Amino acid sequence: DIAAASGVSLAGIGYHFGSKEALLNAARIEAIGEWWDELGRTLAASADPDASPMERFEATWTRVVESFATQRPVWLASFEMLSQIDESPEVRAAVAGAQQRARLGLAALFHHLDPALDEKKAWAVGSFYLALLPGVMAQWLIDPEHAPTGHDLAEALRTIVADVSSGRQVAEE
Repeated sequence: DIAAASGVSLAGIGYHFGSKEALLNAARIEAIGEWWDELGRTLAASADPDASPMERFEATWTRVVESFATQRPVWLASFEMLSQIDESPEVRAAVAGAQQRARLGLAALFHHLDPALDEKKAWAVGSFYLALLPGVMAQWLIDPEHAPTGHDLAEALRTIVADVSSGRQVAEE
């Protein structure tokens, strides 16, 4: 099917890629780059550098959630790709590299952190956002009507920060 769709013989695919699986891995790796590029464009779109951190948080997550609808196949493919990381060291390495870049990029976007000045802090903050992303994405892909919006996430963060700042303890059950 791949050979027919591309107009190349199966032998040609074997010659250039070694196997059908190697071709699929090359396509997956290319897709990772395109996915992260699309995410970067989505997150950077109309970012207001004068907005407060909470305003940036809400606006950025609103754009991310909107991208779930417009880029649904890309987001679905990212989950499918995760199922392949144990089968392909090349795909795993590409995903790991993309995650490293994403951590620092997310920290810079949300907090205007200069990774060169405080890479450890930027890594930690970016890791938080990177952990949040697939959870929100999964909720939206499964049940968009009940998934959190950018506003919902901002309200949750305000509540968490207020609880942490006040020193209140959550009652243990």
